[in-house]
Amino acid sequence: MTKTKPLPNDYAARIRGAWQGRVAGCMLGKAVERFSMRAGAEALQGYLSSVQALPLRDYIPYDPYQAPELLLKACCKGQLQASLPDDDVNYSVLALMMLEAKGASLTTEDVARAWLLHLPLGSTYTAERAAYRTLLSRGREWFPEGGALGFDILECAQNDYNDWIGAQIRADVYGWVAPGDPALAQRLVTVDAQLSHVGEGVYGAVVVAVIGAVVAGGGALLAGVEAALEAIPARSDCYKAIQFAQSQTALADGGAVIRERYQHLNVVHTVNNLALVIWALLRHPDDFSAAIGDVVAEGLDTDCNGATVGALWALQGKPIPSHWLAPWDGAIGVSLAGQAALNLEDLVTRTLAVEASLSAL
Repeated sequence: MTKTKPLPNDYAARIRGAWQGRVAGCMLGKAVERFSMRAGAEALQGYLSSVQALPLRDYIPYDPYQAPELLLKACCKGQLQASLPDDDVNYSVLALMMLEAKGASLTTEDVARAWLLHLPLGSTYTAERAAYRTLLSRGREWFPEGGALGFDILECAQNDYNDWIGAQIRADVYGWVAPGDPALAQRLVTVDAQLSHVGEGVYGAVVVAVIGAVVAGGGALLAGVEAALEAIPARSDCYKAIQFAQSQTALADGGAVIRERYQHLNVVHTVNNLALVIWALLRHPDDFSAAIGDVVAEGLDTDCNGATVGALWALQGKPIPSHWLAPWDGAIGVSLAGQAALNLEDLVTRTLAVEASLSAL
C-alpha cells in the first residue's frame, strides 16, 4: 500500500456524494446523449438557448413544441422520476461487485467472466461489445464458470474502438475505494480497462481512477490531475489533452476551443472527452451545477462526461444541490442480470466495505 495520509473523516459522505454525483450527471447528459451525438454541440446549445436553459444549471427542460425527436423526455426537468438504467452506472456497480468478489486480486479474466455473467450484451457498445463478441466466439465453453479461456485475454482489446471512451467510464469506483492510494487505483483500473482497450483508451481510465483516489483521500482536484499526469506517458495524447484543458480553465468558451482542437476525433473518443472533463472540473471546483452543466452543454458524450465530472466533483466532500437528487430520491436504476433498481445507501455501505477490505491488506 502507498497510502500517505489517514482516511478523511468525511470519507463516507464523499462516497455517498460520488454515487449521487455520478447518477445526477449521467441523467442530465442522458437526456441529450443521442441528440448531441447525431446533431452536434451547436444544435444542442441551440435547443438549450431556445428553452432559456443556458447556462445549464438544472435538468434539461422539455418543450413539446421545440424538443427534438431524439431528446429523452424521461430524463428532462419535471419528467425525471427515477434514475434510468445506463451503461455508465452499470459499470460502476459491476466494478463494485467484482471488487467485492475478488478484491485486490482482481484479474482481467475475472472482469471478462463478470461481463458474461452479469452484463447484457445489448447494454454494451463499441469496444465493449467488440470485446464481448470475441469472448463469445473464441472463449471455451466453461470459461464463465471458472474454466480456461483458451486464448490470450488481451486479444479482446484488438478492436476498432480500443481508444474510445468505454474504459474511461468504467474507471470511477477503482479510485473511490483507494483513497490516498493512486497506485492501487491505477493497477485495478488497468486490469479492467485492458479487456477492451489499449493505449489512450487505458490512459483515460487511469486518469479518472487516479484523480478519484487522490480526491477521495482528501486531496484537491488539481492535485489529482497532477498525479494523473505522473501516471501516464508524457508522450500520450491524453497527457497533452490534460495540459491543453488546464490552459483553458480560465475561459468560459474553453469547451468550444477544446471541441475545435479535437474535431477530427469521434464524439466518443477518449481524448476529446477527457479534455472536457478536466476543463469543467478545474473551472468549477466549487460549483457542482456549473461543472456538470457546462460539460454536458458542450456535447460530445454527454452522459459519460456528466457522470464522470459529477462523481469526481462530489468526492471533494462538498454538498450537491438538492434539485439534482430529489427527482430520483436514492433509487438507482441498472440493467444488470437480476438487478433493476438499487438503493443508494446500500451501495454506499458496500463501497465502504470494499475500501476497508483493501486497506486491511
